[in-house]
Amino acid sequence: MNPAEVLQRGSAQLGISLSAEEQNKLLVYLALLRKWNKVYNLTAIRDEQQMVSHHLLDSLAVMPHLWSGRWLDVGCGAGLPGLVLAVMQPNWQFTLLDSNSKKTSFVQQAIIELELHNASVHCARVEDWKPAEKFDGIISRAFSELGDFLRSTQHLLAQHGRWAAMKGTPEQELPGVPDKCHVEQVIPLQVPGLHAARSLVIATCEESEAT
Repeated sequence: MNPAEVLQRGSAQLGISLSAEEQNKLLVYLALLRKWNKVYNLTAIRDEQQMVSHHLLDSLAVMPHLWSGRWLDVGCGAGLPGLVLAVMQPNWQFTLLDSNSKKTSFVQQAIIELELHNASVHCARVEDWKPAEKFDGIISRAFSELGDFLRSTQHLLAQHGRWAAMKGTPEQELPGVPDKCHVEQVIPLQVPGLHAARSLVIATCEESEAT
């Protein structure tokens, strides 16, 4: 199957209906990623079908469990899942953050070429970054161990905001969650074409709820 067929079939298995425009933008993003990857080494995956399953479908799989509002994708790398989510949710706002300037340069170019008016990117260390507004949701795909992720981004979470951490099997990381943080849910995910355990950890913080 070509990438378009893999994406169409996989999204249908996830219960997500892609419009022609959404599918086209996701495939343009994939082509950009493959092109830049030759020079910038943005991802270790080179096979097109694997890139669809491990990147696009993996990002799409979490979407039904997220909520509307202002989102921060921490350690966004090549723009995953933030750019995929921005394509699918044009009424939500996405800020992508990474300390690697090569990766944020790629993300900026992708935002321009995909005409994503609901997305922006910043190159900074999360611990030092102090934006004007806090976020309703903070997501990460491969940023750090769960406890470190919550601690390093707690200052960026808005009142009643929640975290969404994309993980494999997170059970070993749960004891490291800070005392004032609470894991609401661990949602098991089935990603078509990805033969590995995937889950989404939804967490809150007492301080963000009270402030």
